[in-house]
Amino acid sequence: MPMRMAHRSVDARMQMRTPSSSETVGVALVEPLHVVRAGMRLLLSNQPDLEVLAEAGGVDGALEAVRPLRGRRRAVALVSLSLSGPRDSYWLIRSIREFLPAITILALGGNADDAAVSRALFAGADGFAAKASAPDAFLAAVRRVSQGETVLEGVPPEWLGTIADSLERHRRFAPFLTDREIEVLSVAAEGLTARQMGRRLGVRERTITTHLTRIYGKLGVSGRTAAVRAAAGTGLVGLRVVE
Repeated sequence: MPMRMAHRSVDARMQMRTPSSSETVGVALVEPLHVVRAGMRLLLSNQPDLEVLAEAGGVDGALEAVRPLRGRRRAVALVSLSLSGPRDSYWLIRSIREFLPAITILALGGNADDAAVSRALFAGADGFAAKASAPDAFLAAVRRVSQGETVLEGVPPEWLGTIADSLERHRRFAPFLTDREIEVLSVAAEGLTARQMGRRLGVRERTITTHLTRIYGKLGVSGRTAAVRAAAGTGLVGLRVVE
């Protein structure tokens, strides 16, 4: 009898140390590289307080992948910044923030620079972690951001001032542009013609020129190159090819 009681006592203590589903951090992974995604899943799944609920390899299906996080007290969407195309990582971050505002978003970067980190934060990310971070540091970043902290893990100290300045410029700059106008500028940064931009966004060429005219007026510039450079200076768009 004493031995049975002791055994039950040990079991009870073990159960107390195991987090309940309401205490664990629910995680959704959005990462295009299969090996990287598998490694992160394995690392996270080995933690008793972290639970991988869903994953996606690209933007398609990513919003559906983060839906299981809805209603969780603590939930984090890990979004890689290497998603490209018309609907890229920044579009996905904005969409998650719009449709599932209670979910915490941690952007992940492999070769990200200070502009990419700033742009992720502008889009709605709650923090950033470099993929080159040590496993313990990465896990700590996930836990900290789930608790409401703004996390910049793996960011060189010399970037912090630039990111802070960009955030301040963004606060002054962004309210003047709508989400659609920012999307138009992002496509304009690729050097596409108005007709090509219209095809990309599924609208008429005249609609694109109307958007661009309004953007120029809001920014006080006379052309597309100046508008894209002004937006890129705040991190709203990535400066790629401007012709």
